[in-house]
Amino acid sequence: MKKLLITFTLLLGYIFCYAQADYKVIFDITSKSPEAQNTIIRQLNGILKGNPNAQLEVAVYGDALDMVLKDKSKVEPAISELIKNHKNLNIKVCGATMKRNNKNASELIPGVQVVPDAIYEIITKQKEGWGYIKVAE
Repeated sequence: MKKLLITFTLLLGYIFCYAQADYKVIFDITSKSPEAQNTIIRQLNGILKGNPNAQLEVAVYGDALDMVLKDKSKVEPAISELIKNHKNLNIKVCGATMKRNNKNASELIPGVQVVPDAIYEIITKQKEGWGYIKVAE
């Protein structure tokens, strides 16, 4: 009985140690550089490969706006693929940035969502316990 109890305790400890906790991260991108945009695509793919259930969000604003515009994005195929294959990934663009640039939702890559303010979105996620990653060049 003692051996069984020790084995059960060790097994239970092993399960708890290797169980994946909730994984929630918001990415912040403001760069128009292809390097930064490719970096975020690579990071998203890497996380989703390691943890397919991770909850991920990308807040796009400022100079990164072109990244999510159908006619200007250099990474549209990768973004479309990520959105299509991962329902736990959201790409959200700042409505204020769109307004300043005279853009509307019909110009976005399908699946990209508009939020009123990207900074507010980031702050809200951080208050909810999400991790934060700033993607820069």
